Amino acid sequence: MLSGRPPSTELGIDQLLERLVSGSSRQKRSTASALEKVSEQLSGKAVVALKAYSPEGDEWGAGWILQILQRHQPKALEAIPGVSNGWFQMPSSCGIDYTALQQALLHEQFEQADRLTSSALRQLAGDQAVQRGYVYFSEVPAMEALDLTTIDRLWIAYSQGRFGFTVQSRLLSTLGGRYERLWPRIGWKKDGVWTRYPGSFQWCMEAPEGHMPLVNQLRGVRLMDALLQHPGLASRS
Repeated sequence: MLSGRPPSTELGIDQLLERLVSGSSRQKRSTASALEKVSEQLSGKAVVALKAYSPEGDEWGAGWILQILQRHQPKALEAIPGVSNGWFQMPSSCGIDYTALQQALLHEQFEQADRLTSSALRQLAGDQAVQRGYVYFSEVPAMEALDLTTIDRLWIAYSQGRFGFTVQSRLLSTLGGRYERLWPRIGWKKDGVWTRYPGSFQWCMEAPEGHMPLVNQLRGVRLMDALLQHPGLASRS
């Protein structure tokens, strides 16, 4: 007879929530799938369950609980304090409101979240970047570290830890710093031609790790490299 702990799909709601907090990375991922199957039970536990997480952090367990409710129990989501404005805190050193970004990520509207991220990066780069519609790599070092951290935290929290600048940075490190090996994951075709549509880029949770947010690399990798090397992000990688 086989012994040992039953698979996560057989665990009770309290055990699933505990494993989502303290389990290994692999356990957390399997628990995420199992937790979605008991969304009705989760709706009665969510307020208490979220107390295990900090709104100042980027623990994706909290983001996933919120996303499950958004998918299956939206009325229960409305009862959670602060969710309408964003459960995770969104500090900014220059007065940018990231509520729309957090709401887009909560609703898994990743294309909209990507566009909001690009807009925020232009604002952080300054008026000239806003007017021209894109950011120069030379404008990145002066960007506010707090804001880049906020953007990164939100992407991580609402993607099961799969998307975000620091996710891309860690992935690049495992690939020996070779951008040509990273490109297929972030939307480049094999011939180096960038495309958002139709099939190269995916706006969903099932996209490859590190797939989002998009960074315009039509002019090479210098912009992305500058972002990933920014002290505010490098310290989180």
